[in-house]
Amino acid sequence: MSIRLFHTSVFFLLFISFFGESFAQQSSTLEINNAGLLRGGKGFERFLGDVEMKHQTSLIFCDSAHFYREENRARLFGNVRIQDTEDPITTTSSYAEYDGNTKVAKLRRNVVFTNQETTLHTDYLDYNRETNVATYFNNGKVVDSTNVLSSERGIYEVNVEKITFRQDVVLVNPDYTMKTNHLIYLTVPKTSETKGLTNIVSKEGYRLDAQTGSFYDTQQKQFRFFDGIVETDQSRVKAQELFYDEAQSFYEGKEDVRVLNKERQVEIFGDNGKYWEDRKYSMVHGNALVRKYFEVDTLFMAADTLISHDSEADTAKYLLAFRSIKLTKTSLAGIADSLVYNYSDSSIRLFQDPVMWDQKSQIVADSMVIFIANEQLDRVFMKDKAFAIMSDTLLNFNQMKGRTMTAYFKEGQIETLDIDGNGESLYYALEADTLKQGVNRILSANIKLTFQDGVIQKANFGIRPDGRFIPVQMIDEKSGSLEGFAWRIDEKPDRAVIDSWRKPVEIDLDATNLFNDPDVKLEMPTEEQIQEKLGKTAPGAEKKASDLKSAKLEL
Repeated sequence: MSIRLFHTSVFFLLFISFFGESFAQQSSTLEINNAGLLRGGKGFERFLGDVEMKHQTSLIFCDSAHFYREENRARLFGNVRIQDTEDPITTTSSYAEYDGNTKVAKLRRNVVFTNQETTLHTDYLDYNRETNVATYFNNGKVVDSTNVLSSERGIYEVNVEKITFRQDVVLVNPDYTMKTNHLIYLTVPKTSETKGLTNIVSKEGYRLDAQTGSFYDTQQKQFRFFDGIVETDQSRVKAQELFYDEAQSFYEGKEDVRVLNKERQVEIFGDNGKYWEDRKYSMVHGNALVRKYFEVDTLFMAADTLISHDSEADTAKYLLAFRSIKLTKTSLAGIADSLVYNYSDSSIRLFQDPVMWDQKSQIVADSMVIFIANEQLDRVFMKDKAFAIMSDTLLNFNQMKGRTMTAYFKEGQIETLDIDGNGESLYYALEADTLKQGVNRILSANIKLTFQDGVIQKANFGIRPDGRFIPVQMIDEKSGSLEGFAWRIDEKPDRAVIDSWRKPVEIDLDATNLFNDPDVKLEMPTEEQIQEKLGKTAPGAEKKASDLKSAKLEL
């Protein structure tokens, strides 16, 4: 043999050795490693007892098998187990079909798919070893160290540790139960994401609902809801995007936030807000609004920022409002720069140029305190530069001013007015409530006025009052009003003003909730129905379905 021919032969042998081994490793042919008994069959080989097959990195075990050598596929009967030698994946079932060309295993009845801490239970599973994707249909259950998830259909993408659950999805863990129709669960970080309607009930009975989906970190116990509501015995919190940290009992809402304190019957609205449930402390800002419910009436208050605290101590139960305060009730309206509402005594403290209106009256002071009793305005205390104006039946303005002033109300109208310090009063004398006679102007350290239907009926003055009467024909602009008089009725807010600031959209308390739907027992579909769902109906499907029906007889 020549040297050239020798070198050529060696190269050819090395080429065959190297690429032959590579081809063998990549071969998609099913191999028979072991079987107790071999029997011939029509178009297939029948193996009985302790069957072991091999396909690339997978070992396949079963009690018996039909091996279609030319088609490179097998039907597996009894105690089927497919075990990957490289990945920690094991699948068991009562029956399976395995295609060596497509690398697809169709497992039926009592299927258990295990990947480390995650186990999937179902009766119908298609597992594509090429893509490492397992698809189940007609009810499946996934169990890991924290959660149990079930649904009618699902896709398990093993390479990315992602499971997508569809239709009648239920997630159960020690802290809560979730229902939805579309959930994506990542098994390693143990996070779940839902799309569409999502309803949750916690172990304490709290309700957490989202209309357009949610995200939940099951280990950190942090929720994020979209168009969501969280409801407890004491409160209800809603927002377009609502974050909830269960461990911290903390909520944060964005867009159309609302917090209802059920005990106090106070509801707060705003663009953004935060709420600490344990402390019962909330802060809302951005076109903020308060709605205080009474039995027969409702008080509305608009502000830029609201802070509410409802702690166990009575002295620490309050509501703070800042900037551009506007409030209105059926017989009450007011404005101020800032406000404090004390829940313990139902008092409202107004600061920085507050103005209050009640039917026919207006009161102004540097600061004032309003007390509400039995859902009605009870009394108002005004401090420093207090000024009260009441209109009579002829629309004249009766006026009083002093250092401090206390007005007492009955059935929504002023009944008495006490002025203490530097008191001044100006009120019109009428004849039969139809004819103006003149003006009474009185200076006194202390003045007490009694009213009926908003008209002064009686006046009591302190020691040595200084007064004079001005006939109607002598009344001019100066004598007809006290210094500092300003009728500011055009600033009086009403419901239209409140609604232009923020008009709450009422919550639909009867909205669809999946927990209200009865549990439905699913019927097992036929193979044809499965293939139709998957959109994979192929020639010969009827024969395969027939083979599947007869599989139990052939075990």
